[in-house]
Amino acid sequence: MHWIHLTDEDQLQKIIVRSQEKPQVIFQYTPGVYLSEIIFQRFQKKCCPEHIDFHFLDVETYASISQKISEVLHLTHRAPQILLVKAGECIYEDSRPDICLELILEHTEVAM
Repeated sequence: MHWIHLTDEDQLQKIIVRSQEKPQVIFQYTPGVYLSEIIFQRFQKKCCPEHIDFHFLDVETYASISQKISEVLHLTHRAPQILLVKAGECIYEDSRPDICLELILEHTEVAM
């Protein structure tokens, strides 16, 4: 899996703009949280679909970006959390233990 590290609030606006052309996934990861690590490892074993960009946010290091995501996309922050952004809106959000690439791909196909 190829992750684009989300380290600057300006990137969020670019993600939203880019979501007009291509679905964008944001994975909000919390270091030291067992569930975050399990989900991260599950994704690492998969190939990154070319029709989606995947962004990785370390919530502990970049808490202000996580807060901005919640404000801009009108979401309640959870960690771990997967967000699928398409056409400027979050069309799928999940924070369950069974988050997987297949669920994201299903929601991507539904939105197309």
